[in-house]
Amino acid sequence: MKLSGGVEWAVHCCVVLSQAEAPVPAQRLAEFHGISRTYLAKHLQQLSRAGLVRSTEGRVGGYALTRPADEITVLDVVLAIEGREQAFRCTEIRQNGPLPASPQACRKACGVARAMHAAEQAWRDSLTAVTVADLAAGVEDDAGPGTFDRVREWLAT
Repeated sequence: MKLSGGVEWAVHCCVVLSQAEAPVPAQRLAEFHGISRTYLAKHLQQLSRAGLVRSTEGRVGGYALTRPADEITVLDVVLAIEGREQAFRCTEIRQNGPLPASPQACRKACGVARAMHAAEQAWRDSLTAVTVADLAAGVEDDAGPGTFDRVREWLAT
């Protein structure tokens, strides 16, 4: 499975927003991550449409999470960016070619479809088990003590 770079950006932004003390402008999030503001804004809009973030306008406007970080899963973010469609789409190739299977024989999913659906379900279950809060909890282990203090200070400037 291949995910767009927007998924990575969106998850990282949600982690930062989980620690922000006020709404964060898209420009500031883009600058913090060293990424395109225009491209990031598109993904922030997708997060907003999915109900994961809200935007506020005005001098102190920006983006904020709509609910606590422990209630937003990584799968929520992935689906907001990539869409809810299944990754594998069976086209019933068994019904093609010189020896096609009958429609009756194709009522049950074949081994290929079963394997792909099981793999996708495992992937979705794994991403559902991790929240934005879980990721945030690991940031100081990954980046060092006081990381979020420095992030909040930078965002406030």
